[in-house]
Amino acid sequence: MNRRRIDRRVPAMATSDGAGVSMHRAIGTPALENLDPFLMLDYFGSDNPDEYIAGFPDHPHRGFITLTYMLDGHMRHEDSMGNQGDLGPGGVQWMKAASGVIHSEMPRQSDGRMRGFQLWINLPAAEKMSDPAYQEFSADAVPVVETDGATIAVISGSVGKVVGPVQDDITDLTYIDVSLTAGATFAQQLPGEVSAFVFMFEGEGFVDKAALHEKHLGVLTSGDSLTLTAGDNGARFVLVSGRSIREPIAQHGPFVMNTREELMQAVDDYQQGTFVRSRAAVNRSA
Repeated sequence: MNRRRIDRRVPAMATSDGAGVSMHRAIGTPALENLDPFLMLDYFGSDNPDEYIAGFPDHPHRGFITLTYMLDGHMRHEDSMGNQGDLGPGGVQWMKAASGVIHSEMPRQSDGRMRGFQLWINLPAAEKMSDPAYQEFSADAVPVVETDGATIAVISGSVGKVVGPVQDDITDLTYIDVSLTAGATFAQQLPGEVSAFVFMFEGEGFVDKAALHEKHLGVLTSGDSLTLTAGDNGARFVLVSGRSIREPIAQHGPFVMNTREELMQAVDDYQQGTFVRSRAAVNRSA
């Protein structure tokens, strides 16, 4: 068995986006521009509503997938096609923007706190102009695995025989949220050649002897398994993996295509009001 190790440790960069939402960005920074097929990872949240309540007003996406996972609070979603949703704590939304979606994401607090993640996943050229689609699931639809010292929410991919609700066959996505008590160990099989990372958002963990601290991302080497042990104060992290696309990336803000010409077309479509071409299919659980 070839264990994965930490190849690079990248501190998340404090920033803001939307209408001033405070967050830490771990992918999509000068330190880690992308990790094919992943374009961006934001860990957002605050106990201060002034730092997030203005949210993310109407904005376009084309050429990629967003996956939003809520830890605390709510995120209200609407798009120009009339789709609406409300992600609560533990809820997840997979949105294939593909040919084009114009939407808004507006936070709503729970006891003052709002916290979660958004991951951007690239699409191959053959899928970039396909029809948009949603998968949206409440916390009740996300299975949780309990083992000695570990609580594992399986969002996408599998842990043992337990399979998450989000299906992303394009990149063979795995996305799991792992909580460990002090000194507990987590082990997970991973497909051999997929890109993979761990983002530690509470506590501290060790892969072999390499420490991964809070708000740090660990890019993993190739291999077929990961073993991570929590530090003295426990650990909570997301483990994410996906199959690389290995195509040119041309990106301008919320447009991610393969060529400059395709980017110019996306901007022109948005300016001319012809951006949204197809109504999204929706797969939703209550």
